[in-house]
Amino acid sequence: MLTGAMVAAAPTITALADALLAGERAALARAITLAESRRADHRQQARELIQRVLPQTGRAIRVGITGVPGVGKSTTIDALGSHLTAKGHKVAVLAVDPSSTRTGGSILGDKTRMARLAVDPNAYIRPSPSSGTLGGVAAKTRETMLLCEAAGFDVILVETVGVGQSETAVADLTDFFLVLMLPNAGDELQGIKKGIIELADMIAVNKADGAGATAARAAAAQYRAALHILAPTSALWSTPVVTISGLTGEGLEGLWRHVEQHHDRLEAHGLITQKRRQQDVKWMWAMVQDRLQARLRNDPALKARTPQIEREVASGRLAATLAAEEIAQALGL
Repeated sequence: MLTGAMVAAAPTITALADALLAGERAALARAITLAESRRADHRQQARELIQRVLPQTGRAIRVGITGVPGVGKSTTIDALGSHLTAKGHKVAVLAVDPSSTRTGGSILGDKTRMARLAVDPNAYIRPSPSSGTLGGVAAKTRETMLLCEAAGFDVILVETVGVGQSETAVADLTDFFLVLMLPNAGDELQGIKKGIIELADMIAVNKADGAGATAARAAAAQYRAALHILAPTSALWSTPVVTISGLTGEGLEGLWRHVEQHHDRLEAHGLITQKRRQQDVKWMWAMVQDRLQARLRNDPALKARTPQIEREVASGRLAATLAAEEIAQALGL
């Protein structure tokens, strides 16, 4: 990843926008680094850049992929992405890595888990730390997605952390929400997060190969039965349940056919555009909240006072309600 000094030495925003629209991978990497930077000047440049390239965005199919850890998300994305590039698509994978809540660090190892896509000239993998963002989606995933679209990628796959019900945030920035499940659903059905299943545009039972094929088919049948008691995500779409193998590629052609059918059906009724406009409004408010949190982190008076407020609350000397009111007043709220 580029350092702050290297970003500062990058070309002008106009030149960077032109290089990005020309599909230059180095320009895309620089643009994403700007968007992910915490520096105020970099953020301003990123906003200007996104505004310049905005007319060339929005043409990709955006797919969010979630599932519990160990379900095989990276393996499946590697196989699916390779299948799509072989068909002529340009695929960008935005892989969100869990950040340590203690150190803020992350593994960023998705390129090693997606060996084929990592060397595919028609694929681009961008691992990003989640930085504690609720929903398992990196704070700048939306901006990164737009930049990838501007660079000519027509399929965006967003792999999320896979940590529970907060994963539903991915549905607020993609067109299609794919939930990967494991076989042996008898026990797992008891722990299904209803919020995730209700948002799913498709459920794919992974690892349906070898000895696991029978268990995967049985699990799929149980998920289909469970879906009957839930309201569909759209009047135009009934959530299909399929079995796949990310390891062998079995079922991925059918899986993608469902994604395309969903996109075509909603686009024909103007619902893709409508959905994205609603997502943009949510994005706007998310950025407002981010700015407020930035003020909390950076305001000198607050930085000096908040440690004392926290100690008073922790010791029981100050009610949390009064502490929150003091901080809000300091912010002018």
